[in-house]
Amino acid sequence: MVQLEIACFSAASAVIAQQSGAHRIELCADRAVGGITPSLDVFTQVKTQADLPIYVMIRPRGGDFVYAAAEFEQMKQQLLRFKLAGANGFVFGCLQENGKVHDIQNKELVQLAHPFPCTFHRAFDEIQNKEQGLLSIADCGFKTILTAGHSGNASDGIPVLKKLQAQAKDKILLMPGGGIRSTVAAQICRKTQVTWLHSSAITSGKEADPKEIKAILAAVQKA
Repeated sequence: MVQLEIACFSAASAVIAQQSGAHRIELCADRAVGGITPSLDVFTQVKTQADLPIYVMIRPRGGDFVYAAAEFEQMKQQLLRFKLAGANGFVFGCLQENGKVHDIQNKELVQLAHPFPCTFHRAFDEIQNKEQGLLSIADCGFKTILTAGHSGNASDGIPVLKKLQAQAKDKILLMPGGGIRSTVAAQICRKTQVTWLHSSAITSGKEADPKEIKAILAAVQKA
């Protein structure tokens, strides 16, 4: 059975995600920059209104994924605050200036998050050697990699996703994300054999579309 994570940028979207049958929420803010750390107020609203696992994005700003010492300290403090507040998991990714995985920063954040699971987000798509990147990320202790296979949409990255899924096997879970809608969800699942998908399910406006969430779920059941 393929499970669906919905990227939610508001408490309203989180409620829609639950009511429409999603399996998990990735909570973040500022969709325009690809998501940053949400506010504790919004997290608290989601926690009280939606009964789904909530993975919180830890990303202090938009732009690249190379973080200075002060930014990394901010990420650590954000993670600890959400951990105390009851987050079920975390989503982040730190890179070096050469585009490789920043093992030291990532391991420290994963250890701070323990015992809660961590997803390495689409910073992965900036890595040139994805096979080596996958091994490094697994070694850091992440449970999941969120990726389109490249910098575009997941449907165009299927050949890369298929190779990565074969490599991941029992090392780490691969979760395609990036422009995933009901029109392509079944094809992605069928060709890559993944067990999780990630989507904002926003078709218009600012909130997740309940019809689209249900359509994605219906599509993947037939894959």
